[in-house]
Amino acid sequence: MFEENENITRLNLDGKEFILIGTAHVSKQSADLVKEVIEAEKPDSVCIELDEPRYKTIIEGNKWKETDIFKIIKEKKATLLLINLVISSFQKRIAKQFGINAGQEMIQGAESAKEIGANLVLADRNIQITFARIWEGVGFWGKVKLLTGIFVSIFDDEDISEEDLEKMKSQDMLNSILKEFTVNFPKLKVPLIDERDQYLSQKIKEAPGTKVVAVLGAAHVPGIKEELKNDHDLARLSQVPAKSKALKVIGWTIPLLIIGIIAYTFIANPAAGVQQTLSWILWTGSFAALGTALAFGHPLTILTAFVVAPITTLHPLIAAGWFAGIVQAYLRRPSVRDFENLSEDVFSLKGFWNNKVTRILLIVTLANLGGSIGTIIGGADVVRLLIENWK
Repeated sequence: MFEENENITRLNLDGKEFILIGTAHVSKQSADLVKEVIEAEKPDSVCIELDEPRYKTIIEGNKWKETDIFKIIKEKKATLLLINLVISSFQKRIAKQFGINAGQEMIQGAESAKEIGANLVLADRNIQITFARIWEGVGFWGKVKLLTGIFVSIFDDEDISEEDLEKMKSQDMLNSILKEFTVNFPKLKVPLIDERDQYLSQKIKEAPGTKVVAVLGAAHVPGIKEELKNDHDLARLSQVPAKSKALKVIGWTIPLLIIGIIAYTFIANPAAGVQQTLSWILWTGSFAALGTALAFGHPLTILTAFVVAPITTLHPLIAAGWFAGIVQAYLRRPSVRDFENLSEDVFSLKGFWNNKVTRILLIVTLANLGGSIGTIIGGADVVRLLIENWK
């Protein structure tokens, strides 16, 4: 039996022994601990906090050159991929600082499982499902705060000492971090932490054999320790949430209301109707174009965002960023080298903006965000002009 330490939790439930190893995803000590525990315990199964796509990426290497950027935009996955890249860059930057691979403890878990002949269980939920559930649950201003917070934290150049990294694995430190996290983004805790605790615990419970070692990010250990006592529906936790009917109604009602107000004003006062139309075009088009310009889009891409935004903002199923992103991709099509350089370019703000792939993703995201802000301001101005003309 491995000598106990603060990063190992043992549980015995329903005739099975579970050994949970709490790790920091960029810690050399964590990878060493994983190897030592698995070799000493010789479990029947080893569970690691990875899903199949992330595991294949690690094992097979980055296959960015096979990515179809047009398909990503059309499937509305540009922003989710951008968030994924940004979060990954944070881990990779710290890992590079300490001369290790991000997720090395998970790689070590897979290798050690193979060495002792244990079953390898990929226990985490698909990351795209997690991001989708996060994105759909935070609302518009939550998305703005999330994107802002992520970018600020990623491009902070302050180094983290390995001692601080190890302190992150203590239960008290984790609880304080989690508390601060949920205060800033309370709606994120459910899909990012709670649901994944439930998913991971169920996969760990279902792992073959009577002794199971689970390699987990330390933030999940307290929750999984409790959730192992309960049963969870993996199918339910794997569903991508459908937009609520209320949001769909609102999504169609607001554009129809704007169109109705402008049409009514045209009938009552054509000059005021023209003023409303120009206001709508200028606010929505300008903010979408501004977002595209901030991402250093091609001039024709910026013009595209300006032209399509007044129309796309009146249709809930299309967005200015998609058109701007597709135009940018045609004008500045990413090369194989751009995809291959992603893992290095995401380390810096300059690299993020210079790489053609991340620039397209930024254009889609910022053009859509700008169009949404323009919709709010433009809609308010249309109503203001209506009220003024009633007087």
